[in-house]
Amino acid sequence: MDNLRIYTLAFIEAFEVDESQVPNLEYESIEEWDSVGHMVLMATLEESFDIILDMEDIIDFSGFEKGKELLGKYEIAF
Repeated sequence: MDNLRIYTLAFIEAFEVDESQVPNLEYESIEEWDSVGHMVLMATLEESFDIILDMEDIIDFSGFEKGKELLGKYEIAF
């Protein structure tokens, strides 16, 4: 499975949304992506990619596209 698919599935799992919604997701753009949902997503991403996110990156993770940029710091290419 490629990294984009793993990344997309993390959003689907964390927020229980349809795949078509994922590319447009931003923090608090849906009810599920509140502070608790954010931490669920971060934990899902850490587990999926076997990484530990820095607190700064967790705070800066504001949307689907921004997340791809941040994960580049962990040598995850999309």
